[in-house]
Amino acid sequence: MSETPLSPARSVRSARLLSGLLIGAGVAHFVAPRPFDAIVPRRLPGRPRAWTYGSGVVELAVGAAVAAPRTRALGALAAAGLFTAVFPANVKMAHDWRHRPSPWRQVAAARLPVQLPLVLWALKVRRDAR
Repeated sequence: MSETPLSPARSVRSARLLSGLLIGAGVAHFVAPRPFDAIVPRRLPGRPRAWTYGSGVVELAVGAAVAAPRTRALGALAAAGLFTAVFPANVKMAHDWRHRPSPWRQVAAARLPVQLPLVLWALKVRRDAR
């Protein structure tokens, strides 16, 4: 199954949207860190806030790399890796929220399958940047 390449303008727009998503998420880690602290897997060493801030920095850096045409391909590959790396936090959130009211459980559960399209989107941005 082959994909139809995006036009250059749509390709740039897709990269900008991905960059904006990453930068927005990175900023959110600093503006409202508590929800992110809560989903840091307990097995990780150190304090959850350190992981929250660290992942926020990574999201900002990856978003900036995706935004810049010269680093877009590498940044998009890093974004795919990042989306994969945060999956355990989403699993933890779904587990922790299993006893919450239905709308909250649905939000937590919906985050799980969303990771795959995010990874595929980042890989598409990488292909289009090359």
